[in-house]
Amino acid sequence: MPAYSSLRQAVNDLEKTGQLLRIKEPVDPDLEMAEIHRQVFEREGPAILFEQVKGSPFQAVSNIYGTFKRTEFLFRHSLEKVKRVIELKKDPTSFFKNPGRYLSAPFTALSALPMKSRLGMPVTWGTTSIDKLPQIKSWPMDGGAFVTMPQVYTQDPDKRGPMHGNLGMYRVQLSGNEYVANKEIGMHYQLHRGIGVHHTRYNELEKPFNCSVFVGGPPSHAFSAIMPLPEGLSELTFAGMLAGRRFRYGYRDGHFLSSDADFVISGEILKSVKKPEGPFGDHLGYYSLTHDFPVMKVHKVWHRKDPIWHFSIVGRPPMEDSSFGWLIHELVAPLTPQEFPGLKELHAVDAAGVHPLLLAIGHERYMPFRERVPEEILTIANRILGSGQTSLAKFLFIAASEDNPKLDTHNMADFFQHFLERVDWTRDLHFQTRTTIDTLDYSGSGWNSGSKLVIACRGEKRRELATTLPGGFNLPQSFSDPQFCLPGILAIKAPEFKVESSSRKEAEDVCKHLSNIDLKGIPLILLVDDSQFTAANINNFVWVAFTRANPSHDTYGVNSFTEHKHWGCHGPLVIDARKKPHHAPELEVDPDIMVRVKKMLQNYRL
Repeated sequence: MPAYSSLRQAVNDLEKTGQLLRIKEPVDPDLEMAEIHRQVFEREGPAILFEQVKGSPFQAVSNIYGTFKRTEFLFRHSLEKVKRVIELKKDPTSFFKNPGRYLSAPFTALSALPMKSRLGMPVTWGTTSIDKLPQIKSWPMDGGAFVTMPQVYTQDPDKRGPMHGNLGMYRVQLSGNEYVANKEIGMHYQLHRGIGVHHTRYNELEKPFNCSVFVGGPPSHAFSAIMPLPEGLSELTFAGMLAGRRFRYGYRDGHFLSSDADFVISGEILKSVKKPEGPFGDHLGYYSLTHDFPVMKVHKVWHRKDPIWHFSIVGRPPMEDSSFGWLIHELVAPLTPQEFPGLKELHAVDAAGVHPLLLAIGHERYMPFRERVPEEILTIANRILGSGQTSLAKFLFIAASEDNPKLDTHNMADFFQHFLERVDWTRDLHFQTRTTIDTLDYSGSGWNSGSKLVIACRGEKRRELATTLPGGFNLPQSFSDPQFCLPGILAIKAPEFKVESSSRKEAEDVCKHLSNIDLKGIPLILLVDDSQFTAANINNFVWVAFTRANPSHDTYGVNSFTEHKHWGCHGPLVIDARKKPHHAPELEVDPDIMVRVKKMLQNYRL
């Protein structure tokens, strides 16, 4: 089959190959569609086409990227060709070593050039209004309906043309709060996003800050909006390569439109106006709360004939957007050593919400004749924390490849075992305090404000990790139910965290108590609200441990010390991973809707 020219074509292809579920009965976009999506996704089910969305004349589709296998299927005609272009970027001499493999690369690169539509644009077939779009609300406390698969396009004010634009997936709120219905929508973007560069420049000029929100189109377009590309390289070029078909565009009333999108909301971001946006159930598994964000004044809502509204549901991972992380890794892994010299492997842990936890492996080549201590991997860690999206990392564990050439960051159990067998808490902890963290992470000391911890480990095995409690193990009153999450990692049920001063004293007291027990086989201890939940599986462990802790405030240690401003501990490291009063609420499904959807899906074959 040739490259998809529309979302409808891709959906039809999924149906033809038994990868689509049609929901024929009317469904409510208020929580019900989201719950259908979640239950189908949890069963690794098909993409879902909603034929009748209450309150909207348009069909909707979700879960098209719901499995890695289906994501690969959608890009089966172009994925290998794009990989070859990336391989050539890494090493241009590869062409001469194996010319047969790379003969298609120049033709793949040609498809990267955006193309102006000459014979009309399908997306301008008709117009509608914001309130006629599917008003999808995903979680009970959401502040309104949101666009969850938007492709937000803005233009460099100094350079016209698609090669100088920015395409990003920034959250768009369609209704609720203080937005004037059909005239205003919310535009939520965060740190290290290309749209911010444009916004800053437009603020210095009298030009209107025009913006277009594309929904739908060939599947590669949505993926390209989240692809981490170097600043100055247009995402539209990558969209064309991955689609195997050039990105088509045109202009209407001075606004840039994606010709092949299903919908385009054109408008203007008001440069000095902000309104409350949120709450929104987000990909860390908690709500991002209400904050003031820019407002987009709506000009027109365009749509093609017979369009499909493309959406997804986010929440505690894994979710559908996990496939994006998988595909990014598949494509950019060969470029990692170029971007981060000395780095062998980097894994932003999806189950921990991506930014809270990075696992990395680097090379140690500085002084091979000396004692094996972390040296080059510290340089690599600083490079990681100083680069784009990876700078939002909160906990970064980095190991030396030379200690175990077979080590794999994606095998988390083995990685933590290797790490904890070797880590030296007196030496290997490196904090950054009062710095920026992810906008969606509420574990810090303020909005976008928190700390980071690099743990760099190199050397011989120091300890055998325990899976049973040592003789004489006991806990202070009000601490209970110790459970092993992994070898050497113990979760302890602690009292509810109420006031920082008293809860800090509780953590310090338990460290003092544990100093009298031989814990050399247990290098990491978590204080949690529910130790059985935390220890139930590795995804629960990384989610609880790293989304609920602020390194500078919540890291303790048995027999801790400070020497020349370096903090460490001689006994186990203790992380307070309890929920704190300032944390955002955890996402919970409406139980009545969950039961209703479960009953509805019994009528469908999944």
